[in-house]
Amino acid sequence: MKNLEIERKFLVSRDFKKFADYYETIKQGYISSNPESAVRVRIKGEKAFLTIKGKGNKSGTTRFEFETEIPVYDAEQLLLLCKNSIIEKIRYYIPAGKHTYEVDVFEGENKGLIIAEIELNNEDEDFIKPDWLGKEVTGDNRYYNLHLSENPYYDL
Repeated sequence: MKNLEIERKFLVSRDFKKFADYYETIKQGYISSNPESAVRVRIKGEKAFLTIKGKGNKSGTTRFEFETEIPVYDAEQLLLLCKNSIIEKIRYYIPAGKHTYEVDVFEGENKGLIIAEIELNNEDEDFIKPDWLGKEVTGDNRYYNLHLSENPYYDL
């Protein structure tokens, strides 16, 4: 099926920044959510996106995702409609073999939380696990951005 996101999430236990190729700032919020889907608006660097995410499968690894680019001005206006707190983070991009880890260093109410994600082509795909990766939290809803917008990290 098209528009499937397959990813694994990990806490970060050691310094990783020296391995990053580049980074960008991200600001995002959720316009609406229910148990089956969420609508997110995100400004990432100089671009903006509107995303619809579906409910994850049993393992939490795979879920529907539709994303389209929108004008930054429109995203700024949509962020004003977001129902909970805005997520702010710096995302570092770290190559690892044929994959790239996206490591999010959260700011604001989620300051102190660092999560690494890796997107895969299938749930059983092998990937490199650098020594800076910590505990896997794939499928743990507490570490999804939607949850963090409603229940900040200091509550975990």
